[in-house]
Amino acid sequence: MRIHTPPSAVDVVVVGSGNAGFSAAVSAAERGAGRVILIDKCPAEWAGGNSFFAAGAFRTVHDGTEDILPIVNNVDSEIARIIDPEPYSQHDFRRDVDRMTSDRTDPALSQILIDDSNDAIKWLASNGVRFQLSFNRQAYKVSGRFKFWGGMTLKTEDGGKGLTEDHEAAARRHGVEVYHSTPARRIVTNVFSAIVGLVVECNGVETLINTRAVILAAGGFESNPRLRAQYLGPGWDFAWLGAGCHSTRWDANAPANGGDRTISSEFTKSGYPLGLMVNTIGERFVDEGMDMRNYTYAKFGRTIHEQPDGVAFQVWHQHAIPWLRSEEYRDEIVHKIWGSTVEELAEKLRAEEGLSSPDKFNPAAKWDPAIKDGLSTQSSRTKLPLAKSNWALPFDQGPFIAVKVCCGVTFTFGGLAVNPETTAVISRSGREVAGLFCVGEMPGGGLTSSAVFGRRARAAAASLVAGQSAMSRDLSTPTRGGPSSYARL
Repeated sequence: MRIHTPPSAVDVVVVGSGNAGFSAAVSAAERGAGRVILIDKCPAEWAGGNSFFAAGAFRTVHDGTEDILPIVNNVDSEIARIIDPEPYSQHDFRRDVDRMTSDRTDPALSQILIDDSNDAIKWLASNGVRFQLSFNRQAYKVSGRFKFWGGMTLKTEDGGKGLTEDHEAAARRHGVEVYHSTPARRIVTNVFSAIVGLVVECNGVETLINTRAVILAAGGFESNPRLRAQYLGPGWDFAWLGAGCHSTRWDANAPANGGDRTISSEFTKSGYPLGLMVNTIGERFVDEGMDMRNYTYAKFGRTIHEQPDGVAFQVWHQHAIPWLRSEEYRDEIVHKIWGSTVEELAEKLRAEEGLSSPDKFNPAAKWDPAIKDGLSTQSSRTKLPLAKSNWALPFDQGPFIAVKVCCGVTFTFGGLAVNPETTAVISRSGREVAGLFCVGEMPGGGLTSSAVFGRRARAAAASLVAGQSAMSRDLSTPTRGGPSSYARL
């Protein structure tokens, strides 16, 4: 099939069709940046990048019900009376960022993320992104009320699939031209190292697009086993692909390479805080209840990867099973191993992986999955060698189930330094590259970050091209050293 060829001269080229790329492109067009095009090497049916496979959760500062209900579409008057979305302040966001990164986050980047998060979410909503309260992922109904937890109240309708659909619709409304099956090959600069063009491949032929601004939003290197081993360490070339490294607990029976665009993020297995995890020699290796799932799932994915054979089992008793989310644990999605007793389950797992019996927990009086309830295995009478700090009910209510999980690489991130204010790329000499911007996973971040800095890039790009058309750009000045010095993507 012949692919439509992009124009030879535009004002802004965005590389990548994920949340960051579309946010930058739509915002640039909205800002009056001239002719804006978005290119991606994937075919049209694979649009969305990693964002397509996301569950669609956005972490944002908000003031509670009155602030967020106007932008969601799944709360009627009856439900509104039984929800408790607590405000999430800038202090809360900062505390969580610092705690999760051990105070190693870039202070300027993270502060802009925090400060701009609410405006970015509302801008997305104004451009047709359908937001909902995340009842399925971030709330439990306890005593007749929905209690939200973990600081992420909002998600997009139909997750990353819906987010991609909404972005594509917004791009069409704002006149952004999208060209798929068009990989970027080389950045072209003039003698002043300023961006003057981008070489792309279309229908097997390389062609030059003259432009004043290029916004890179092309994601990470998670699909490349060699680069994973090189930059993440030994063994990461064998990790499963779901869509530093962002990893998760992934269904061990899922396809090893490549995403399923129908099942998508449902291969993730997030119910471990309510049960326990054991490796193939029957040992618990993490405190499953040390924190809410939001704050542990990525590092636990890495820990699973470090276990024998790189796999583990999530195990639950009957009291916890009804609380497992159906989109991750329904029979159509995951293979379940059942046992009427702990010993029977252990025997079945032993036959498969050599697993011994799981640890038993201390009795507990009151259990609440929506808060860190403090029901621990550690008491004055009994202490396990490895604690379970919350949600530790006695493991004595059968039948029991187990699910085999592994580590899934959802995305890699980081690598390019940018000016936090403008997202302009910083060269090795410490100077900004005029006309080159970078957003999304390439400098590092998730959905909220992609939207925040995508909008920042559009402002800088629009300012760059203001009052001047790339159509009349004089490219007669040769690139320093000729074509061999072009930057390769």
